[in-house]
Amino acid sequence: MSESASHISIIVATDKNHGIGINNQLPWHLPEDLAHFKRTTSGHPIVMGRKTFDSIGRPLPNRQNIVITRNEDWSHSGVEAVTSIQDALDLVADKAAFVIGGAEIYRQALAFAQELIVTEIQQIYQCDAFFPEIDPTVWQEKSREYFVAESNQLHYAIVNYIRK
Repeated sequence: MSESASHISIIVATDKNHGIGINNQLPWHLPEDLAHFKRTTSGHPIVMGRKTFDSIGRPLPNRQNIVITRNEDWSHSGVEAVTSIQDALDLVADKAAFVIGGAEIYRQALAFAQELIVTEIQQIYQCDAFFPEIDPTVWQEKSREYFVAESNQLHYAIVNYIRK
């Protein structure tokens, strides 16, 4: 990682098997988590892969949107395109930034992150994309809050981990 004072957080929602998506979409409906995501990331840079950007469909407002893509010719209005996680981290030097997916970007970003913000949904969904196992020798649970979604009674927890 470059010599910077950036604070890199990974924010993710997972099911009980660490599933994060299927067919480039979220497999669950949890408006409370989307609101938590918006509150947490608003005003900060967000880093994502191109497939995650495609699933969202537009730059998210009030955030610097950085998209990692292997296609050097790819571009989109309102987005800064880079070709590596390191290039993305260089763009957010001295800032608090959030990595928002998908699976491959999460895997690459784990080595650079100081914090994980994980919404653990207490159900199993059919998924084809997964978050890496959280290694307890590297990550320490800092806080855990339990919730029940009003709309569908889905049980979930928001868990913060910090690097040991």
